[in-house]
Amino acid sequence: MTAKIARFLEEVQPATPCLVVDLDVVRQNYLDIRHWLPVAEVFYAVKANPAAEIVSLLTGLGSNFDVASPGEIDLCLEAGASADRISFGNTIKKQRDIAYAYEKGVTLYAFDSEAELEKLAQSAPGSRVFCRILMTCDGAEWPLSRKFGCEVDMARDLLIRARDLGLDPYGVSFHVGSQQTDVSQWDIAVGKTAMLFTELAAAGIELRMVNLGGGLPTKYRTDVPTMECYADAIMHAMTRHFGNDIPAMIIEPGRGMVGNSGILEAEVVLISRKSYDEDIRWVYLDVGKFGGLAETMDEAIKYRIETPYGDDETGPVALAGPTCDSADILYEKCGYRMPLSLKVGDKVRILSTGAYTSSYSAVNFNGFAPLKTYFV
Repeated sequence: MTAKIARFLEEVQPATPCLVVDLDVVRQNYLDIRHWLPVAEVFYAVKANPAAEIVSLLTGLGSNFDVASPGEIDLCLEAGASADRISFGNTIKKQRDIAYAYEKGVTLYAFDSEAELEKLAQSAPGSRVFCRILMTCDGAEWPLSRKFGCEVDMARDLLIRARDLGLDPYGVSFHVGSQQTDVSQWDIAVGKTAMLFTELAAAGIELRMVNLGGGLPTKYRTDVPTMECYADAIMHAMTRHFGNDIPAMIIEPGRGMVGNSGILEAEVVLISRKSYDEDIRWVYLDVGKFGGLAETMDEAIKYRIETPYGDDETGPVALAGPTCDSADILYEKCGYRMPLSLKVGDKVRILSTGAYTSSYSAVNFNGFAPLKTYFV
């Protein structure tokens, strides 16, 4: 909670649910990343929070952008970012979307398959391309599946194929998993990447870039290492595996850029019990999975929640959203407790909700409006 957000909520008293983002926090996060990791170019992962206010702020600060669609390309260009500051990092692109990006001047693309490489060769000839490799994402609270990336031996062959197709085999990317709390995972990933650099050099291809992906966390229920700690781990990995010949570096913070900038205020709609014998109260809020809290799926991301009752005695609760969908349960198994004095109509504040909330909010599921966002 920042003073600006607290003042806004007190003075404006907006209808709930709503998200309030402090842009000064986003600014400071960007400056901290640049301070502790100055050798890496920052490509903000727009999907984390694609608000025009955030993209415009980061454009002015000099950030680059990792985009996933033509819509995000347009958003960045409209904010004043030039096309050479955009990386089309989605490995699953329609042919016409590649052509659109190339027409707009985008010349940096991710891929992880031969079919995607052939699309790039046809619609973005001569562009710089980087191959994404698979990672296990151990230690990540929001791990990524095998949907993205390929094994190292395949990546080697694909980068050679990129050269043969007239593309520029620029580098290698990986993602150690979102909300990564184990800083040693970058060493594993960089080690695999360095092997690829060596193998490609033997094939006459000089790779020039390592895309470190995302993974920088924000604080939820438990503390996370500092940005300085992550930067030290990353640079130690790079120097260990590349020595003095460190290639260009890209980092794609999303959650780590905007996660702690937002507070989601919600209202308690109902408090009930399922039987006379249970101590657990069910607390239903006016926001749930479909209103922006999709990352509570499998109770993966565990948000801190504040109530008006401070240190009052607490009891166990299950937390759920307002929709008529049985999947709309936030937390039932991971031990949330709330004050026994909590009552229907009270406001609660869900902390560190600046990332992957408004962008996940459904358009009109059950007739509920999308999550309203304010910027202060």
